[in-house]
Amino acid sequence: MSRIGRQPIEVPAGVEVKVQGREVLVSGPKGKLKQTIDPRISVKLEDKKVVLSRQGEDKSVRALHGLYRALINNMVVGVKDGFTKTLELSGVGYRAAKEGKKLVLSLGFSHPVNFDPPEGIEFTVEGQNKVKVSGISKALVGQIAADIRVSRPVEPYKGKGVKYEGEIVRRKAGKAAKSAGGAA
Repeated sequence: MSRIGRQPIEVPAGVEVKVQGREVLVSGPKGKLKQTIDPRISVKLEDKKVVLSRQGEDKSVRALHGLYRALINNMVVGVKDGFTKTLELSGVGYRAAKEGKKLVLSLGFSHPVNFDPPEGIEFTVEGQNKVKVSGISKALVGQIAADIRVSRPVEPYKGKGVKYEGEIVRRKAGKAAKSAGGAA
């Protein structure tokens, strides 16, 4: 049996979970989320706990069991606390600013790079080189952070670019200097 899938999901106070046919609706203080469930997985509410069960023992069904349990758990955590990803800009002249809700990045290009937040995503700029992406959907927060990071990934020689907070970038040595005893 799936080790993740069989664990019940605790529903904290202030969060409401509804199962309507193939859809699970989760609402809380930060917002509402909805997820459509595969017909081979069944979802039940049992005294402030969400329990998932599966029909069959195929490998794909076992994988879906754990997947949907993780997705519903992320929805419960998201509507209660939310998710945040922090990005760091490193490099001379690399900076971030907010114009209204829009994020404007100067990344060494001849033009600024603009990001409009989709519904449910909020940008916060700390200083000039830290950007926080926050929202209630873990997948959407991660995707927007990845899109920002891809706009100028960290290069391994000088370490310039956009990286996640705490990400370790392996540095490479540059070209070796020519020796003085070489060809004259």
